[in-house]
Amino acid sequence: MNNTVPPASQPPKPPTPTSQSRPSDPVSAHGGGWTRPKQAAFLHALAFTHNVGAAARAVGMSRQSAYRLRARLKGEPFDLAWSAAFQSCFDALAEAAMERALHGVEVPHYHQGELVGTSRRFDERLTVALLAMRRDFLPRKAAQWHPATDYPPEDFPRLLARVAQGPETWRGEPTCDYLDGAGEGPDPALEP
Repeated sequence: MNNTVPPASQPPKPPTPTSQSRPSDPVSAHGGGWTRPKQAAFLHALAFTHNVGAAARAVGMSRQSAYRLRARLKGEPFDLAWSAAFQSCFDALAEAAMERALHGVEVPHYHQGELVGTSRRFDERLTVALLAMRRDFLPRKAAQWHPATDYPPEDFPRLLARVAQGPETWRGEPTCDYLDGAGEGPDPALEP
């Protein structure tokens, strides 16, 4: 695992606040310093490093405070984005394992220090394990009425923008798309 913060040449930086965000970004109640931009930067680092401690250190926070924030915001956009950050790692791992199970691994054969040929080795244990886990590879769906259905884990940049610029909870979810700034304001059906 890579435990360093992404350099500027790596994946895009988390979204910056726009006119759609609130004029000031106060620390949320019980947030302990976790502003929306800091949450988005943490999630960006988490998606890159897949290491909670390294991602928290990258934004000047502790690993424990990150877990407390996630527990407090269980089921909210931050929690969904956290899961999506780890899902991206799992998807890459599952894809690599599937490739090895289907096509095997090339094994070189040497004689007296010279390459004399190659063969393919297939790991049947890997194949059996992948078949046993096939249901785990299917995405879980949220209830159709829930705003989370608009943010699939595969759309991590949009979800990251939602955490950075939207309300901390799903209540009051605006009908706008956070990446293009379009929208008409909050959905009255979601207002408390």
